[in-house]
Amino acid sequence: MNKLTKTQRAQILHLLCEGNSIRAITRLTSVSKTTVTKLVVDAGAATAWYQDRVFRNLSCKRLQIDEIWGFVGAKQKNVPNMKSPIEGAGDAWLWLATDADMKLVPCWHVGGRDGGAAMEFIDDLASRLANRVQITTDGHKAYLDAIDTAFGGQVDYAMLVKLYGPAPEGQRRYSPAACTGAIKTPVQGNPDLKHVSTSYAERNNLNVRMHSRRMTRLTNAFSKKMENHSHAMALHFMYYNFVRIHQTLKMTPAMAAGVTKRLWEIGDIVDVLEAWEINKES
Repeated sequence: MNKLTKTQRAQILHLLCEGNSIRAITRLTSVSKTTVTKLVVDAGAATAWYQDRVFRNLSCKRLQIDEIWGFVGAKQKNVPNMKSPIEGAGDAWLWLATDADMKLVPCWHVGGRDGGAAMEFIDDLASRLANRVQITTDGHKAYLDAIDTAFGGQVDYAMLVKLYGPAPEGQRRYSPAACTGAIKTPVQGNPDLKHVSTSYAERNNLNVRMHSRRMTRLTNAFSKKMENHSHAMALHFMYYNFVRIHQTLKMTPAMAAGVTKRLWEIGDIVDVLEAWEINKES
């Protein structure tokens, strides 16, 4: 089997990270769908491996946490009627933490929206931090036990619960409800209420949906396997953290966090992939 060149790999990864679908990439590059899919899997595993190693002892001060809904194979309500059942089909929630100052995403998790997923995600987050932080979440109750267990009370934690009313133009199928207010509730420690916000986390939700085709709403693009969904998210955050210049920071989040001293290119992600391949074979 012919192996993709470094240039071909970089081109395909760049197209993936800028929101193109796998089928669109096969048309643009004349590379088979199977080859592109395998590259997603390998690049996802490699980027998750790399970020897991370098995102340690981070000096974060304020973190905003949120979850984004997605699905694998079919939406949860349609799973019983699937003609060809898929293991792990249904809702796939992406949990992510966003640093309010450096805009870094130090960790993420793909899974359900239950207490077990919250515990796994928050435990991972706590292991990456070097100091006490302030955390803001929405009102999802699964965060309460997870944060208390992971941080043992050594955290300044508050919940932000937004209140919604009907859309001004009237209820329509795709019209979002209007936010009519927000309640800030201190939960642990001494959180600074002026920094209790989920605005950056919600903006990051948009980044995910715009840059990962399988997370774009109201389209026919979606993941067919939970494993591939997780790999695609790892690749997205590698691109977001290391390659894409943040418009406010004028640098990448990884540079702002001191994880790297230079701006990365897509070719550097290919270098990570090649290093992972060598490590896997050794």
